[in-house]
Amino acid sequence: MARLPDGEAPPADGALPEASLRGLGEPGRPFGVYVHVPYCASICGYCDFNTYIPSEATPAGYGAAIRAELALARRVLGDAAPRAQTVFLGGGTPTLLPPAELARILDAIREHIGLAPGAEVTTEANPESVDPVALAALREAGFTRISLGMQSASAHVLETLDRHHTSGRAVAAAREARAAGFEHVSLDLIYGTPGERAEDWERSLHAALEAEPDHVSAYSLIVEPGTKLAARVRRGELPAPDDDVLAARYETAERILGDAGLRWYEVANYARTDADRCLHNLGYWGGGDWWGAGPGAHSHVGGVRWWNVLHPARWMALLAEGASPAAGREQPDDDAARLEHVMLAVRLRDGLELDGDNRATAAQLAADGLLEPEPLAAGRAVLTLRGRLLADRVTLALAG
Repeated sequence: MARLPDGEAPPADGALPEASLRGLGEPGRPFGVYVHVPYCASICGYCDFNTYIPSEATPAGYGAAIRAELALARRVLGDAAPRAQTVFLGGGTPTLLPPAELARILDAIREHIGLAPGAEVTTEANPESVDPVALAALREAGFTRISLGMQSASAHVLETLDRHHTSGRAVAAAREARAAGFEHVSLDLIYGTPGERAEDWERSLHAALEAEPDHVSAYSLIVEPGTKLAARVRRGELPAPDDDVLAARYETAERILGDAGLRWYEVANYARTDADRCLHNLGYWGGGDWWGAGPGAHSHVGGVRWWNVLHPARWMALLAEGASPAAGREQPDDDAARLEHVMLAVRLRDGLELDGDNRATAAQLAADGLLEPEPLAAGRAVLTLRGRLLADRVTLALAG
């Protein structure tokens, strides 16, 4: 189940320190908007996101509350705040809401925040939650990118994950999105599910490529505490993912996706060209600013982070009272900020710019085969394939 971090109590009006607002929107500080849609038709056994089925938390009033939080964002950020360069609707299943409601949310972002010219506007979708009519309506509303949760092309793997679409539906939905005019189509895959065979994973990769996506995300399965999957592993019904198997699956993804012209730009993400990378996520990984609206959504502006209350009813009630729905916030100290910067930068193909404190360490990591030697000569730490499999070890060494 979703959990909130510890933190200090935020002000009721959501006000931010003046220093965090200084320089907002300047070059090198991209600004985005994330909208969390917490509704799903059912809860997948591996998922620990903040999600609810409609019988547990009705979507009634959700759209009005999102609009109220976007108005709050404008008051907090001020009139000088930049227009959003990226928008990302995640969840949950955003496309469980009607396309007209998602269009109204995007209109509210235009009204209260503004969209920069050429803004990237993404929605996540489950394959069974969209059809050609809905996709055409979303494209007409201004969505430019769609990320489809394919997970696997093997029926027995989907069953273990409690996914309810058929093995071929994701590929069909991706093609329908292309036909609807989406500029960018991404497919999400998961590897390492108990019972998944090497041939299942290879089939999933080849099936995804049949849809000709310009972006693929390949995530290793993580058994999160409190999930149905964790309970099944704990009872011995399913084996826990094996680290050696996960490494082999990753190497398979690197080979098959690479042969098809998709290159890694973040440890778990592959794009056909630089223009096909997810700009919204690059904003996260590059330390940019974003406002997160919705139950449990996280935000970051100028080094200050905050997170909203989890339950939709409480989130709506606070906004109806004219109060911020934030549950807590924090401003990491220098050591924590440095560790996070190193961790995120190292995971990117562009790598980490080295300083005098970690050049010797980087040289040793390169000698161990974990960093590429050519970028190192230019003062950047870029992971090798083996380094990507041991990214946590590299991060701790470079941040130490």
